Amino acid sequence: MTISPMALVAMMMGACLAQSARAEEPAPAQTDTSFHVGDPIIVTARGMAGASSNVITSVDRLGGNLAQSANVNYAWELVGRLPGVLVTNFNQGSTSGKFSFRGFNGEGEINAVKLLIDGLPANSNDGNMPYIDMVFPLDIAGIEVVRGTADPRSGLHAIAGSANMITRSGGNYIDAKASAGSFATYEGQVAVGHEKGAFSQNYSIGYRDAQGYRAHGALDRLALSGKWGFAPSQSLRLGASARHYISHAQEAGYLTGATAAADPRATNGYNASDGDRRLMGQYGLTLDAGLSDRIDFSAKAYANLLRDDRYVRFSSGGSQQRRVTSENHYGALAALHWHSTLAGMPLMAEVGGDYQAQDNVSLRYNTLNRVPVTQTRDQHFILNVGGAYLQAIVEPLPWLKITPAWRWDKVSGHFENRLTGSKAPINDYGTISQPKISLAATPLDGVTLYGNWGKSFQIGVGSGAYLIAPRVANLAPSINTGWELGLRYAASKRLETRIALWQQNASGELKRKLNDPTGDFENLGATRRRGLDIQINGKPAASLSAWATVSFQKAVIVTADPATPQYAGNQIDHVPQFLWSGGLDYTGLSRLRLSLWANGQSSYWLTPANSAANGGKFGRYQLVNAEAAYQVHPHAEAAVSVKNLFNGYYEYVWWDTTSPAQPLHSPGEGRAVTVSLRVKY
Repeated sequence: MTISPMALVAMMMGACLAQSARAEEPAPAQTDTSFHVGDPIIVTARGMAGASSNVITSVDRLGGNLAQSANVNYAWELVGRLPGVLVTNFNQGSTSGKFSFRGFNGEGEINAVKLLIDGLPANSNDGNMPYIDMVFPLDIAGIEVVRGTADPRSGLHAIAGSANMITRSGGNYIDAKASAGSFATYEGQVAVGHEKGAFSQNYSIGYRDAQGYRAHGALDRLALSGKWGFAPSQSLRLGASARHYISHAQEAGYLTGATAAADPRATNGYNASDGDRRLMGQYGLTLDAGLSDRIDFSAKAYANLLRDDRYVRFSSGGSQQRRVTSENHYGALAALHWHSTLAGMPLMAEVGGDYQAQDNVSLRYNTLNRVPVTQTRDQHFILNVGGAYLQAIVEPLPWLKITPAWRWDKVSGHFENRLTGSKAPINDYGTISQPKISLAATPLDGVTLYGNWGKSFQIGVGSGAYLIAPRVANLAPSINTGWELGLRYAASKRLETRIALWQQNASGELKRKLNDPTGDFENLGATRRRGLDIQINGKPAASLSAWATVSFQKAVIVTADPATPQYAGNQIDHVPQFLWSGGLDYTGLSRLRLSLWANGQSSYWLTPANSAANGGKFGRYQLVNAEAAYQVHPHAEAAVSVKNLFNGYYEYVWWDTTSPAQPLHSPGEGRAVTVSLRVKY
């Protein structure tokens, strides 16, 4: 069965608009530029220091109600429910997939999103997001995505914006969920909160075991976390957190087009010993203080560790590789916020900064059924990145807010190739200057017009950040200059819409060579990404809520690298030009909740060559999911969910240059049914 994505989106928008004329409830904050999917996120931090409410840009939030009830393989899949988010599903064990937005793909060559967990940085050195797997859905209080180049709070990896996974804090509850489903999938989650007086405790545990849709796709995952808070007064809160994660996973590998078409659940004989063992941890300390009625202060310190041991063979023409990653990251963030008035005009100012110290080791071997044949990489590298920012918020008129900001970042470190004994200094990027300015106007109640302009940056990752021969000259960072114009309308809680037009230009984009033994990069060239996001969220009736989003985007190479001048004007690979998503929730029947949601995208080129001879175009899909949940007891809910309701075919495809050069395919899951029981006290 095929459903037209435009027809489905139109249906959802029509449902939202049906009764939107009556403004029965007060509008949200005048300069609110956010868009909500699900219940609003409640943030418990007491002050304004470092808050996203100080940033005027497109902000999207997924409510904890949707996250906690979801049946997903990994938490990154949840972010795909937000507008304009591209989800790339590798479906390869622990290297499962990721999300991206603003015209950046999820290939891993350019990772453009800063990931945070409760405000703590959570990217690996190369900008990937393995730490997101430490968060199971039941522990999520909300997900917040901040888009564009206008946010001064984040520097490293925040090329296109940031995403914050907000977990539960405080409260008194016991929440447990057990589920079982297709492909021998079993999962258990428990989240517990206890708060008494000045002390609060929150704990969660999640375990998942599955055989996988494809052969040789078994995995098991265990995540543990604890958060502790102490608030001796309304103006002071201290916190600590710890997360631990371990997983074991097989890898089904990539199939030729003929094999994928004949048997999408197949694996290759040469992938029989592929797999991964991953260990991660994150530990944090936080402080939120009101130093006076007009001054707020926030500080965080953290330590991240990543240990990954992966055996993988990508194609019949290549060797199996053992890839060993060991990373220790330490850092701190702080922000001081002051608010007052000047001649009756509201005035705010914020100063903040962050520092991250990385100690990274990357090893690679050519292996045969996990037996080492030769070592191809032994790298140890130190990377230190420090940044500071200033931001002001001025309201010269009751209907106008202006936010100028400036951020500066500085990079240091050194590199050692332990196979050869050679060493190299960090590339001298200088002081990376990033001016920004935003404004919002509210000419009518419920109407916000907003715009922003700003710069973010990209530096090399891995060995690409160092002056390794034959490079002898320092490279400038790639500067992304972006702007956005938006309109948000929220006359009542019955209807919320937002439309945003955006563009982002990079001065000289760097692509990591994923299979290069040295870990070096290549120059993609100057690029331009632009797009249009349209979103609507409505409650046409007390028992019915609906949301729908459509995004049009195009990412092109403006000035190509001199080695590939023919790429000028071509589209960047793996970036679909059309993304859509939407959903309906109905609660009009006694104790029964019904949900329907869907998403899809257009196809993408496999390479910047944009030709059939270099892979052609793949990736188009449209998927529909459904869930029915019944309140069997005041404290218990039983649910049945179906992913890929109509058993549509979808896949991830990439272009393999080894002999023979060809597209390689990783089919996505077919229809999957999950039954679950959730108990809450």
